Amino acid sequence: MALNRLFASLVITPNLIARRSVHVAAVNFASKPNIDKPKPGLGKSYRRIVHFPDEYTVKPLEVTNLAGRDPVSGRVIAKGIGGGIKHKFHWIDWVRDGPTEGPPQEEKVIQVLEDGCRTANIALVAVGDKLKYILATENMKAGDIIKSSRVLPRIPVRANEGDAYVLGALPSGTVVHSIEKEPGQGGLYIHAAGTFGTILRRQDDRIIVQMPSKRLFSFNQLCMAVVGRLSNIDHGDTPIGSPQRNRWLGNRPRSGLWQRKTGKHGRKIKPPKPVKEIHLPTQKSLPAIRMTLTKP
Repeated sequence: MALNRLFASLVITPNLIARRSVHVAAVNFASKPNIDKPKPGLGKSYRRIVHFPDEYTVKPLEVTNLAGRDPVSGRVIAKGIGGGIKHKFHWIDWVRDGPTEGPPQEEKVIQVLEDGCRTANIALVAVGDKLKYILATENMKAGDIIKSSRVLPRIPVRANEGDAYVLGALPSGTVVHSIEKEPGQGGLYIHAAGTFGTILRRQDDRIIVQMPSKRLFSFNQLCMAVVGRLSNIDHGDTPIGSPQRNRWLGNRPRSGLWQRKTGKHGRKIKPPKPVKEIHLPTQKSLPAIRMTLTKP
């Protein structure tokens, strides 16, 4: 299209454009094709690619670090990502399922450990003859027995920390996390370390929950939620301490070209302003009034 417009302009005004300029424009257009650079966000991670197997496993998964680059084109998308300590990825089972009638399902916490690919700690849980990873709560420890149930009772249940129930079964004021968007889809909301939501009230068959951002979300009463605050509550208050530790966390420093006191957006070094003399205001005498007896 750009070449067509260029040749059309040649037909209209042939004397204004030289042959050399046409050649340069054609070369520049051919050497710089219109490439759509992907934008960060939209659910894409430019930090790492996790190689998931076909079936769920508690074995640590292999990870390919991207360093802020697009995995297809190799172009740098996020400039602040790079380096960092290499971590294995632990596959979290987001679906806390339970029986729809009868007593709740009991699960035992085997171990609570740190995960380098997320802020909150994780817990290894045994359910029958299976093992799975879940997000650990603030006071969860090895040996705890947690419960899961999808029963919607007439009277709200008194749940303990780490238990998973439907939102309609929990009383107002309960602290929850890992809330489902739709029943059966798995915990989608509130995953970060030290965060929690609060059940405020019921509206018909909907449950109003205050999110960590203080916004109010309305969920289906059959959506599962885990009781308690997420672990590692000091994550947001812990200082980084040194540039090297920031590199360990996978944060790439700036280019170094920007300086505080120079450059277009830096603080300028300007000479001081001249001395300003302060004086009392001088009182000027009023002009004399001349009075005559003649008509103007």
